[in-house]
Amino acid sequence: MTRTAALQPEPAPIVACTISRDVQNFDLLIEDMETECGESWGDLTFQDANVFLRQAEADTLEFVAVAMDSEDEDKIETIAEIIKTASQRGIKVLLIAEDVSPIALHQLLKLGAEEFVPYPLPDGALHDAIERMREAAKRPPESDIPDQMRNKLKATGDKDGVVLPVHGLAGGVGATTFAVNLAWELANIDKDNPPRVCLLDLDLQFGSASTYLDLPRRDAVLELLQDTSSMDSESFMQALLTYNEKLHVLTAPNELLPLDFISQEDVQRLIATAASNFDYVVIDMPSTVVMWTETVLHSAHVYFAMLELDLRSAQNTLRMIRALKGDELPYQKLRYVLNRAPKFTDLSGKSRVKRLAESLDIQVEVQMPDGGRQVVQANDHGLPLAEMAAKNPLRKEIHKLATSVHELNQSVAAGG
Repeated sequence: MTRTAALQPEPAPIVACTISRDVQNFDLLIEDMETECGESWGDLTFQDANVFLRQAEADTLEFVAVAMDSEDEDKIETIAEIIKTASQRGIKVLLIAEDVSPIALHQLLKLGAEEFVPYPLPDGALHDAIERMREAAKRPPESDIPDQMRNKLKATGDKDGVVLPVHGLAGGVGATTFAVNLAWELANIDKDNPPRVCLLDLDLQFGSASTYLDLPRRDAVLELLQDTSSMDSESFMQALLTYNEKLHVLTAPNELLPLDFISQEDVQRLIATAASNFDYVVIDMPSTVVMWTETVLHSAHVYFAMLELDLRSAQNTLRMIRALKGDELPYQKLRYVLNRAPKFTDLSGKSRVKRLAESLDIQVEVQMPDGGRQVVQANDHGLPLAEMAAKNPLRKEIHKLATSVHELNQSVAAGG
């Protein structure tokens, strides 16, 4: 008997668990778990999960897949407790959701769920999510960030910064290039008394401010966005990176996130905290209009709207104005910036600009020339135009605009 028992192989340790009301409701998840984990996974109900996760048997778990649908939203507190318990034990949490409200998803992701996959599961989605979690675990620690990129600026909390969002009204109109270079010009506008300038990249999905400044994306940004309610000036400043010790940047997160991952309250806290610690806050906005676009618009001193001299920009500008007027939002804050504007000698082009403005009933107050290939090269090298092509016509116009903004702000401060 003893000899026979000794020949029996020990069961493989359980490396993953599904947690749900009834896993049979998620048959695709069962198939994918078997593919990924073989027989080394188990299943728990919501009621049993918290008990099991606190036991020694849970030490072998690499991750848990919490599966829920619309019927489980009344159990949100129980599910939240499961996620918090797993996170405290160092167990990664993968959230599988079907027909669950964005508010509930947002809440659970903020509590520590690392990945979200919609149900029914797309082909390979579970595998990809597991691989992302494993890659994140292997990612070098934040201490590997070069010292010169770390923010050494201390929080003051006594500022009342000027908020300058930049919103591209169509794809590829140069909004991020404009935002990055405007922020850099403002940071260098006064050599004797340089203002404190912060650049917020709120394009959570495809933000490229970090690319244009050759800065890494940090896990600290996602951690900050997940729980802004506990954010203070110190934690905000720690999430920033510094470019050449002058410009302070909150990069877009590592992962592609839904734009409603942050709420209006989250955005309000971010802007308020940034404005209380910096003289200028430049915000690179997503081209998509979301619920918190209204929050940014209300907070803005000037809201730069980027467009080009083409039909898509004209149509999108008209839609934007109608939407803002329909919701009685302060559309008067929009300042229209025409990128790749016609040259001074192009009379036909200038006539088209005039007709565009008249047809939309707007004023095109700022016209930016086409910077040509130097702009693409500067962005690819992670350098502001002032550092790589100081005489570029686009750089000169952005410098003029930054000078105008700073002088106006100084005069208002002196007069106020």
